[in-house]
Amino acid sequence: MNGPVGDEPVGELELVHTFTGPMPTGVTVSHRGRIFVNFPQWGDNPPATVVELRDGGEVPFPDERWNSPQGNDDDQAFVSVQSVVVDPADRLWVLDTGSPLFQPTKPGGPKLVCVDLNTNSVTQVITFPADVALPTTYLNDVRFDLRRGPGGLAYITDSASTGPNGIIVVDLASGHSWRRLHDHPSTKAASAHGFRPIVEGRPLMDRPPDGPPKQLTMGSDGIAISADGSRLYYCALVSRRLHSVSTDALADASLPDEEATDAVVDEGDKGSASDGLESDDAGRLYLTAYEQNAVLRRLPDGQLETLVHDPRLLWPDTMSVATDGHLYVTANQLHRQPQYQGGKDLRRKPYALFRTPIDAGPVLLR
Repeated sequence: MNGPVGDEPVGELELVHTFTGPMPTGVTVSHRGRIFVNFPQWGDNPPATVVELRDGGEVPFPDERWNSPQGNDDDQAFVSVQSVVVDPADRLWVLDTGSPLFQPTKPGGPKLVCVDLNTNSVTQVITFPADVALPTTYLNDVRFDLRRGPGGLAYITDSASTGPNGIIVVDLASGHSWRRLHDHPSTKAASAHGFRPIVEGRPLMDRPPDGPPKQLTMGSDGIAISADGSRLYYCALVSRRLHSVSTDALADASLPDEEATDAVVDEGDKGSASDGLESDDAGRLYLTAYEQNAVLRRLPDGQLETLVHDPRLLWPDTMSVATDGHLYVTANQLHRQPQYQGGKDLRRKPYALFRTPIDAGPVLLR
């Protein structure tokens, strides 16, 4: 991978919304400009795990019932949502980990839920069998290609910290799902000998109140699809490397996984560890840079530039390219949570949602 195009950021941040309650992770924007955000159940006890931002408020979406699960295996309510993503057909998909506080999953909890934004009603619930969503699985983020098959495909990262990582592929018409790149090295966190993230000038590690600090182990996390849909980009949370894989290899459920791994390309060092990835219809890739309080942009020729660099971007988490020509990004101070700070919660509210103009639109594969 080539070096940065220039040293100066090319964009500026605009504050969209501040969060004075639980910390958000995911954000997505509908084609008509509606903004949705989610709050995973990580200990802040959010009153709703999915909300729509309306008139400066945070309204449970699609309603309070869907945000009131009866247990971790409830397949008719959101348990703990990590990502929300609007697809090329302007439907909202909710990616439910089924894993509050990173607990082992139970069938029915991990799921992909479709909400019709014309009626604000759930139209499809896709749950995963136990050999796809493993007890250790943590469903992290999702991207869509609606051109494949009768209903399209979804690609999901499994960022598990205590089990196999990989990519989960979902046939949206049938609900059938399968694992790809299962525990492949490209989906794994880097070892402590190979990489240690530095955030706010301090090594980021698991730091329990008592006991020695340990290397973080979260694997495949960020995910983005190329503008032509031919490749899926992904990265482990604990790594500075970027990888891609042919979507043809992922989409063929009959292909032996060993052959699918032949389609993996190491795209090189991306200059920072990243949480979220995103892409636009101009063929560019966006990478959150949580070590530098920045968002980087990878151009079609592989060169990197700094889109925005701002001290307010304390742990840029999830991004969404919207049809209004902006890139939206959440900043949630994830690294200041107690588990990384010896049991002390160093987060300072509010958390924030920003946007910056990019003169491009989302990838709409339909």
